[in-house]
Amino acid sequence: MFGLNYHLPKIKNAPRGQHVTAVDLKNNMDIEHLEGSLTVNVAQRSEAGVKEDNEDCIGVRVPEEPELTAKGIACVIADGVSAAEAGKEASETCVQNFLYDYYSTPDSWTVKTSAHKVLTALNRWLYAQGQSYIDAQKGYITTFSALVLKSQTAHIFHVGDTRIYLFRDGELEQITKDHTAFVAPGQSYLARALGIDVAVDIDYLSMPIQKGDLFLLTSDGIHDFISRKLLRDLVAENTTNLTLLCDKLIDSAANAKSHDNLSVQALTVTGMAVGSADDVYRKLSELPFPPFLEKGFILDGYEILEELHASSRSQLYRVKDTVSGQIMVMKTPSDNFSDDPAYIERLIMEEWVGSRIESDHVVKVIRPDRPRKFLYYLIEHVPGETLVGWMKKNPHPELTEVVRIIAQLIKGLRDFHRKETLHQDLKPDNIVLDADDNVKIIDFGSVFISGISEIQASIARDIILGTDEYAAPEYKLGRKSDDRSDMFSLAIIAYEMMTGMLPWGESFSRCQNVRDYSTLKYVPAYKHNPMVPIWIDGAIKKALSINSELRYDSFSEFLFDLTNPNSAFLEKEMRPLVERDSERFWKILSGVLLLGNIVLGYLLLI
Repeated sequence: MFGLNYHLPKIKNAPRGQHVTAVDLKNNMDIEHLEGSLTVNVAQRSEAGVKEDNEDCIGVRVPEEPELTAKGIACVIADGVSAAEAGKEASETCVQNFLYDYYSTPDSWTVKTSAHKVLTALNRWLYAQGQSYIDAQKGYITTFSALVLKSQTAHIFHVGDTRIYLFRDGELEQITKDHTAFVAPGQSYLARALGIDVAVDIDYLSMPIQKGDLFLLTSDGIHDFISRKLLRDLVAENTTNLTLLCDKLIDSAANAKSHDNLSVQALTVTGMAVGSADDVYRKLSELPFPPFLEKGFILDGYEILEELHASSRSQLYRVKDTVSGQIMVMKTPSDNFSDDPAYIERLIMEEWVGSRIESDHVVKVIRPDRPRKFLYYLIEHVPGETLVGWMKKNPHPELTEVVRIIAQLIKGLRDFHRKETLHQDLKPDNIVLDADDNVKIIDFGSVFISGISEIQASIARDIILGTDEYAAPEYKLGRKSDDRSDMFSLAIIAYEMMTGMLPWGESFSRCQNVRDYSTLKYVPAYKHNPMVPIWIDGAIKKALSINSELRYDSFSEFLFDLTNPNSAFLEKEMRPLVERDSERFWKILSGVLLLGNIVLGYLLLI
């Protein structure tokens, strides 16, 4: 994954003793990126020092748009462990492959997810390579520290004893912690590094950034030989010339008799990522809303065949490409929102999400092969009916058919979740079955994308929650949503397909707070449909837990319990009523005793 079929890369034209990787950056030069985006000045330098070989490696990547906004700027430093026989190869592999593979991860992923997946794979590769050595602890071992700036946030990833500092308002703060263990005065060993073990614990920290922040990354050949005061003074004196700062730090460490490689990177934030709301609106409004469309109209070469759906927010049309003859569906914005930048951004985001999800069970977004003159997007046309229509035609479906449909929906949802994207509005109206009863999830209007949520915006984003009857409680309660939120909606759909009813009737959609949800009484599916086995109802009930922590951890567990009797559900139903539902038991018992007392009193009176 992410190109992790590693080879040992070579650095071309690198002078002896210098070990630098620079992507989209000239070595040892201050650069400023495009105006109007996140901008930085950055410089870096690495020298072997008194050693014959330089086992440090450093690298920076300052990409162009759209990667700059989607993935940010990455600055990386690694120090191959001297005691390891392949420390140099380890540090070089980590820096170069991280700078490539991080930018190859999906844009919808968060920085944390992307970096952790890449580093986990890197660590396993290093560990596997090290097993060829007699002492695996002396194989491919390296420290690693990375700084990723995205939007208005700094993301720090760290393992080992390289360091990252922040200089702000005249103060220098070390924001990483050395992973070293001291065994005696002046004696220590590296407790954590990449390649030591098959698993590695990587420190992660995120923090807001400010214009003027200066980040400093150093190897231990620098910071172990320069006092904290001198380090701060050198930074404070050279904030406007980062190349000179790097040179002075290396010279100072060398003069202090540093016996290790010498590497340093300096990066200053010169501009923040977010423009004014007017700038954002102007950019989003580049394409005008389409005019009123009727059957027979032609828009950008697409003939309107019929209107499929219309709401206060959008319209769906079945259209034909007049060039290729391909039948598609066009989604157009409602003119009610022509002056709403948040709404326009949401519509653009729908197309962006749909074009990045590849699944047999998610409707495909079609990229136009010619320029657009109006704001809309195209999706594949799926001949068939919605799940609403299917349920009307199949009021008493075979349970195997219901589970088959649920299994396909799970596959589709997994493809959303692999991109760190939640659908958030799964309901029968947003599910289509084709002529062969194969399922496709449609509509991206309520999706949540983790990677996009990290990007600060100067406009209030359009947040659309799911339909009340199918939305997980955490949306109304303001709690964190995750994959299990989509699972909840799916479980309601499964219940409805099997029974024709909703688990709590109309009461559920009226709930507004924790107290409301606590009064709900779940009605077992087999009460409405005796053909539903107890164990299938048990699986659905678990997935419908009001507290998301009590639901299944994964869709695979839910599907397994839908297709394999879980003895725990069977045992629960077979236990005495006093154990299964003590409240109900005591109510029934109290009623029986009361009735007995009434009868006894009546007998005593006659």
